[in-house]
Amino acid sequence: MSKSHADYIISTVESDHVGTRLTASWRRSMVKHGLDPTRTPAPKRFSDMEIQERRARLGGFMDLATPQLDHLFQMVGNTGCSVLMTDRDGVILDQRSKDADSDTFQDWGLWAGFDWSEKSEGTNGIGTCIAEARSLIIHRDEHFMSRNTVMSCMDAPIFGPDGELIAALDVSSCRADQTEAYTRLISGVVAQTAKQIETEAFRAAFPKARIITGPEERPEGAVLLAVDQDDLIVGATRAARRAFGLGLGGKIDPRPASDILGRDSTSSALERAERAALKRAIARAGGNMSAAARELGIGRATLYRRMKRLGIGENGEN
Repeated sequence: MSKSHADYIISTVESDHVGTRLTASWRRSMVKHGLDPTRTPAPKRFSDMEIQERRARLGGFMDLATPQLDHLFQMVGNTGCSVLMTDRDGVILDQRSKDADSDTFQDWGLWAGFDWSEKSEGTNGIGTCIAEARSLIIHRDEHFMSRNTVMSCMDAPIFGPDGELIAALDVSSCRADQTEAYTRLISGVVAQTAKQIETEAFRAAFPKARIITGPEERPEGAVLLAVDQDDLIVGATRAARRAFGLGLGGKIDPRPASDILGRDSTSSALERAERAALKRAIARAGGNMSAAARELGIGRATLYRRMKRLGIGENGEN
């Protein structure tokens, strides 16, 4: 089976057929990175000191992501799955698995410190997710390396407050009987968890700014803008950058929010967006103003002032 898998990979790459995104990744693995699908050694593992240094580079992001990783593991841990988070280089920095499955995942190299970049391991959930900056599933024999065809991997990228890719979230399964439908279900949960981590990291990066939610949710994440006390946009999530043409990464030059969101003769789009964000937060909190303020990242007194300015009543009504 291992031999036929390698032969299929090689023949596909050597053909002139353009193929799919998957075959493009196989081609990168073999042609660009010079990898052999029959290679048997386990993935490269970095030293404990290097792992700590990589974690330190992410600062408070690791602590911020921990509750979301714990919650995700509670949902999938009993089904033969591990939860992993890597840095942007594909090096695993945090992982969770049941004791009964730990030996398997360690043997596979799905453990803290192992390098799962595409240049190291070829097509795989973590590395290809990072290389293509998108959510994906790499199921069993879709992997480049024959020895990795025993696993199924569901991954999503996490973008930092500056719009640059900062990490990857992975759920890997050791179950040979995992169905395609269940794999897709887990993939959706992984993508949603990655978006939640990204949202919380963005809010934490702009603690003094007003966070405005865009009118539409996009597949790649929440459309969030950080606006300062002068109504200047000082930050935007990756999805917001795409939505409003602010560039995909790097520092944003402050600009009036009304220039980005537009305005009409009655109330600015900024006010409409702010009103909608406040009303959603109040509705989610069931009218609990303290909880609504926490979700918005502002104080309760500030929430009441903004409600008054926007004409929002105690029950979130206009």
